[in-house]
Amino acid sequence: MPAGAVEPPPAAPWAPVFDLALYPAVWRASQVGGVARPVTTSGFAALDAQLPGGGWPHGVLTELLLPEPGGGELRLLAPALAAVAAARAAGAAPADGRCVMLFDPPALLNAWALVQCGLASRHWLVVQGRAGPGRAGPAGAIAPGAPRGANRLAPLLPSADLLWALEQSLKSGHVGAVLAWLPLNLRADALRRLQLAAQSHAGPVFLFRDALARSHPSPAPLRLLLQPAGIDQLSVRLLKRRGPALAQPLRLALPPVLAPHQQAQAEARQRALLSASVSLPARTPPDHLTARPPDHRTT
Repeated sequence: MPAGAVEPPPAAPWAPVFDLALYPAVWRASQVGGVARPVTTSGFAALDAQLPGGGWPHGVLTELLLPEPGGGELRLLAPALAAVAAARAAGAAPADGRCVMLFDPPALLNAWALVQCGLASRHWLVVQGRAGPGRAGPAGAIAPGAPRGANRLAPLLPSADLLWALEQSLKSGHVGAVLAWLPLNLRADALRRLQLAAQSHAGPVFLFRDALARSHPSPAPLRLLLQPAGIDQLSVRLLKRRGPALAQPLRLALPPVLAPHQQAQAEARQRALLSASVSLPARTPPDHLTARPPDHRTT
């Protein structure tokens, strides 16, 4: 180096410049990814913190897997469904887009319970597509070799008409939210068609399936396993999301449906059952089973 020359500073270590904010479809495996489309808050801060984008995503399938229907899944979605209806009523979306469509719910809806959860049943439209007795619907969308009627959420096979109506509702642009109860043995290509149709839908799409479906592949970007965890308590395990797996399930407190005095009675009964199971003495076998047999040996 010539005399008097200044030595240049050492070069900084090279690092690739990549702004993830410019590419919503790309995320780091160690971080919860974002979403390019709007989301609706779940109403549960602990759950929103774990959902990509901070809420239920729009325009994609969200699979909710259940061991049995009626374990609190509608109460889990109640804040989001109320928010969808409120957004339409406030003019954030067309007035004809306020309805919530339900496909093949496993039981009749209780309007009183919906009101207790802050939901207006006049905005709900139920599509019952199951074939009646002796009129089994086409089973083209059901995987071959799967046991018929084995699923507890949708014990009858869905007809092709039901799947067509579900797909058309997603493409229509006039529905606020869609909820569908589908069987365990639904074909993978039928799920892919629903995922493609959901991309045209400006709202959340929830598919309820049996918990056994967790071992089956699914095009849904978000999958959760729901399990009851006590009175007005729900365990939520994130099986699939854009980001790392969640080590422990979330425990969420659901909005109560019972009146305060009924809630107190139910909690008292649960405490009594728990205390009885703890204090129950061990069963002592009968004497004739524990007595030593006589010794007939001679000395």
